Amino acid sequence: MSFIIYDVTFLVLFTLFVTVFLYRRRHNLKREGLLYLYRTKVGLRIIEYTSKRYARILKPLEYVVIASGYFLMALMLWFLGKFAYTYVTSPSLASELRVPVLTPLIPYIDKLFAVDFLPPFYFTYWIIIIAVIAIPHEFAHGIFARLNKVRIHSTGFGFLGPFLAAFVEQNDKDMQKAKKFPQLAILAAGTFANVLMMVLFGILLWLFVAAAFVPAGVYFNTYSASVIGAAAITSINGIALPEGSALLDTTNESLVRIEANNYSYFIEPSRLKRTFAEGRPELIVYEDYPAVRAQLQGAITHIDDAPITSYESLREAIVAHNPGEGVIIKTNDHGIEKEYNIIFAEKDGNAFLGIGRIPFDGKGLRGLMYSFVAKIKDPLIYYESKIGDFGIFIYHLLWWTVIINASVALVNMLPVGIFDGGRFFYLTIWGITGSQRVGMRAFKISTWAIVALVALLMLKWLVVIF
Repeated sequence: MSFIIYDVTFLVLFTLFVTVFLYRRRHNLKREGLLYLYRTKVGLRIIEYTSKRYARILKPLEYVVIASGYFLMALMLWFLGKFAYTYVTSPSLASELRVPVLTPLIPYIDKLFAVDFLPPFYFTYWIIIIAVIAIPHEFAHGIFARLNKVRIHSTGFGFLGPFLAAFVEQNDKDMQKAKKFPQLAILAAGTFANVLMMVLFGILLWLFVAAAFVPAGVYFNTYSASVIGAAAITSINGIALPEGSALLDTTNESLVRIEANNYSYFIEPSRLKRTFAEGRPELIVYEDYPAVRAQLQGAITHIDDAPITSYESLREAIVAHNPGEGVIIKTNDHGIEKEYNIIFAEKDGNAFLGIGRIPFDGKGLRGLMYSFVAKIKDPLIYYESKIGDFGIFIYHLLWWTVIINASVALVNMLPVGIFDGGRFFYLTIWGITGSQRVGMRAFKISTWAIVALVALLMLKWLVVIF
């Protein structure tokens, strides 16, 4: 039975439990907009104890917390600016991502937008990750608030149907009376907690992969390719141009064959159509070799009886054959086992399959993230779980936990009114200029500028998708 059935059952039961729970304790429930807030005193003793017991550690840690807040804000603004520029100027990024820029992280987001580059996101994952993210985040706010004599009225949960969030309700008057430095520490404490959780679960993910997974195949991310001039193309699937271009609107094939410079090549119909429409002088095409002819897909796990567990073993298996020899190549394509009858081509006197691996440039933030992920689990190596589907389930849970903690830490420090970063930015400008009025004006400008930018990105998505 598919895990989705269990997950949906859990969703229904959880919704019923929340409904009954809130009804029986409705005296503690207060509606604010679409949210129902359930207030409780649970956790106040832990906050009070921690802030007093570890005050000598937490006080100097405030400098680190505030520094992390500025770092996360700067990093998120840089990332948002770079992403926005690429998103707006790219003719294909919006259609390839498919997910709207302004989308809440909800269960089954991978199914809702039919994105195959994300692992499954079950309701079970969502409820666990919300607890992992929200509880440390809010408790960190509370602990640093009490450290600086800001009273805490209550803790609790906010409910929107089956979806929930945690909160710590502080005394607003105490917060406003506090000096700027303590306020900055209190505001940045939540995202700092998320960074710590990201690191913790990143270590757990690395340890789990090392213990529960073994390499069992290799992926390739390109076929053997060349650059040709668009004007050199003479036919598409054997039909001469310009009549052959009509095939690009009707074909269901993932690749079409083109003729250029007396050679045959392959290319995706959508990319060829875009090249013609935009008048590009050159394009990258796949060379006519066995892999692209067979449309080889997935992770290569075996060549005949030789297991493939690394790129070294793949090269050795190919070199062991001669041009013109036939082999059976087995692959795993998203859990589906496939077999291909392949006859090796010849290149430079050796057997040639016609696949490749484009190395990542390793520059900038993406390079750092890729390097970190590759140390845990190389994206171009196929791993099998030694404990079956349970191992894959736990791996995806840990993966999502790391990614979402990082996302919450970054987004929450945006200088926008609804986030901690909004007041953090306002206090910073106020402190630098000595003018509360200037701080408030900068806060409003940053909020509306980012809102306008996100609206522009959403407009681009709507235009591309619809």
